[in-house]
Amino acid sequence: MKKNHLNVFAISGILLMGILFTACKKSNFENTNPEVAGLMAFNLAPDQSVAIGISGNALTSSPLGFTSYTGGYLGIYPGNRTVESYNYASGDSIATASYDFTAKKYYSLFVVGSNDNYQNVIVNDNFDSLSSSSGQAYIRYINAINGSASPQVTITANGTNVVNSNAAFAGISEFVAVAPGPVAITVNEGSTVNANRTITVEQKKVYTVLLASGATSADPAQIKYVVNGTLEDEAVSGQRISSAQVVNIK
Repeated sequence: MKKNHLNVFAISGILLMGILFTACKKSNFENTNPEVAGLMAFNLAPDQSVAIGISGNALTSSPLGFTSYTGGYLGIYPGNRTVESYNYASGDSIATASYDFTAKKYYSLFVVGSNDNYQNVIVNDNFDSLSSSSGQAYIRYINAINGSASPQVTITANGTNVVNSNAAFAGISEFVAVAPGPVAITVNEGSTVNANRTITVEQKKVYTVLLASGATSADPAQIKYVVNGTLEDEAVSGQRISSAQVVNIK
């Protein structure tokens, strides 16, 4: 399937209706956009500049380079949708996946892989399960390091390892609570992968750590992160939701 077969006007119509989820409030999300899901897309494939299509409609109008993303959650129609990634220059499909999206929920799509072997990894960003009352931050990771078997990922806050596990390729961890302040992140697999970084997290904010690399194990690993949003204090039926923010990958 070629890029020029995508219907850019269909998704553009959605966005013109104001369904771009940027710092949205819970009340606006429910009352203004009752039948829409939010999708944030990331390109973690180092040798591709990608475009994203949702059931034949273009989610992105410009290419996503390596470690680029959509800048926030974009509105899509709910239901069982086909998500396809394309080489932006040629329009050739590189990966496809199906997912059943629910209205008023947020999702992340990660394009991972290299050397003609790619995947679309989709996950529900279940902000409703996270509590803002504790004043904690929340953090998770995705492992998109090419050529690595299963590196050990450690996330440490206040001297305590909140994450200490081996990460399969394309694996995404659950969000875990961490105390606001410095958080140390390490990914290690002997001499093949060895990277570390310390970031500062803020209370009620939700973070995704991006573990990425070049196309082979000879390329050094990178640790980047994005802020998915900030948990709202407003509670509806005992649940809480995030305000999706536009934050650069760092």
